[in-house]
Amino acid sequence: MKKILLILAVSFLATTTQAQKFAYVDTDYILNKIPDFKQAQDKLDALSADWQKEIENKYADVEQMYRTYQQEQVLLTDEMKVKREDAIIKKETAAKNLQQKYFGPEGELYIKRQELIKPIQDKIYDAIQQLAANNKYAIVFDSSSDLIMIYKNNNLDKSDKVLDLMGY
Repeated sequence: MKKILLILAVSFLATTTQAQKFAYVDTDYILNKIPDFKQAQDKLDALSADWQKEIENKYADVEQMYRTYQQEQVLLTDEMKVKREDAIIKKETAAKNLQQKYFGPEGELYIKRQELIKPIQDKIYDAIQQLAANNKYAIVFDSSSDLIMIYKNNNLDKSDKVLDLMGY
């Protein structure tokens, strides 16, 4: 009786495993084939470079103020030293706040990235869902993510089909 149950269990597992279909896509490849993504990425890069330059200028001002303070320190009264130090600290704090405003976790770069890139990623996700539903895939992996794929059969790569579904 135990042998029959064991044989039934093994055959059930074998049939359920065979029924599942798998595929993978490379979202980096897909994104790089979409012109809107390249334009959005270029816009983000330009904004980031402009903001980085602005922040570097603020820090350069702080550095200049500090060097000037060090050179003139011997000539300043204690009250003047405190005022200069406070001014340097305020300027440095303002630079750090600006950096956080632009590049922080909820900063303007993050918001702009959400605005420009997320709609494209949503389209890709919808196309992958459609592909999985149409072809009855149980799982679709992303080969560009941290998931380690020791072996991948190129016949299972559905990246170009996703692009077709999106009209690219």
